[in-house]
Amino acid sequence: MTTPRFVTPSRPSTADLPGAAPVALSTASVYPEGVAAGFEIAGELGYDGVELMIWTDPVSQDPRAVERLAHRHGVPILAVHAPCLAVTQRVWGADPVHRLRRTVEVAARLGARTVVVHPPFRWQRRYAGVFADEVVRAHEVHDVTLPVENMFPVTRGAISTVPYALGHDPTEVGFGAYTLDLSHTAAAGVDALDLAGRMGDRLTHLHLTDGSGAPRDEHLVPGRGAQPCAEVCQRLADSRFAADGGTVVLEVSTRRCRTRQERTALLAESLLFARLHLTPTMSAAAPTRG
Repeated sequence: MTTPRFVTPSRPSTADLPGAAPVALSTASVYPEGVAAGFEIAGELGYDGVELMIWTDPVSQDPRAVERLAHRHGVPILAVHAPCLAVTQRVWGADPVHRLRRTVEVAARLGARTVVVHPPFRWQRRYAGVFADEVVRAHEVHDVTLPVENMFPVTRGAISTVPYALGHDPTEVGFGAYTLDLSHTAAAGVDALDLAGRMGDRLTHLHLTDGSGAPRDEHLVPGRGAQPCAEVCQRLADSRFAADGGTVVLEVSTRRCRTRQERTALLAESLLFARLHLTPTMSAAAPTRG
């Protein structure tokens, strides 16, 4: 039975862009501030919603607290990010299948139709064996889509290793939906436009961020690195990405900001970049003649 959905109050977007994809703020983007700050800043700047990162912040694990924040700031939860990081391996217990199923249930309760998920780690052998089935189950039981995210090798000195059982490129295995992360393409040395092409119309979720090409996960403000952020956005804007329910999420690092003002400025710049480059071209926006 499908879990009843939580519905947040509607709020107009600050961008008058017919046909453009909604732009959400990842609550991870306000770290080391907590989830409450993510909702507050998203509402203040006019983001269309948030992607809730479930991690060690107790508020992120409490659906009732998240519902209150959504109501208070008038900001809907457009997606939920499952606790897949190395530092969240004990959130909701040690069993990754249980964590994933609980995340899907929380997303359904909050009205989010998307749960972003990383591929299993190499040491999660049982989880890797059932991962594809769990992705299908989430959609069948709760009508929640799990777009699998591209990752990157971990480099220590001259040694580089892929810590994921299914590899860092989910298109090599094949899933029904994908999340494209542009910081991860930078760290992996992968051509982001090529990867987007391989994902095709199964690319349903974008983590809009940037990277310099260094072998580490930087999550720079889009436009401050070497990734083709503008080109990826324009390609999605001129496709059926928005019409098919795709969402763009700003997942940038502001952890070095010393004040809330500095953090808000970076997230305002990120939102402006997204709005500018997610505008469909005239030819793409024009109706098709029969």
